[in-house]
Amino acid sequence: MGELFIISENDFMKAREKIRNNDGKTLVFSSDDDELNRKILEKEKISILLLNQRGRKDRMKQRESGLNHVLAKEAKKNEVIIGINLDEIIESRGKQKAEILARIIQNIKLCSKNKLKMKFIPIRHERNLHDLKSLGLVLGMPTWMTFSL
Repeated sequence: MGELFIISENDFMKAREKIRNNDGKTLVFSSDDDELNRKILEKEKISILLLNQRGRKDRMKQRESGLNHVLAKEAKKNEVIIGINLDEIIESRGKQKAEILARIIQNIKLCSKNKLKMKFIPIRHERNLHDLKSLGLVLGMPTWMTFSL
């Protein structure tokens, strides 16, 4: 896949400009705004949608993981890989780590159901492929999904 070019933006027009200026590269888009993620997924050509889990608030009976069935179908249609922020897992502790892992497990189930690929995206902490595949299997990824890591 080559080198990843990460675009982290909270304004649609700025994000669109950055995406179009870097056409042809492996683009990873990340935003804390779920509506912006959906807009970018529908209207722009990106390779990976990186979902950040830190800072989200779960509802009473539902996890707020940043991925739902609508986004999953759109990602499948546009052949976009769902990214997992590896640094959030490594840097978090205690209850926060448990919440992040629970949201990731929920996203894995949704991606598995929709036959979507997932990928761990290390930003500051590099890990070897064997460790990432093992982590994926522990979190519930099917074996076909771990081969794409």
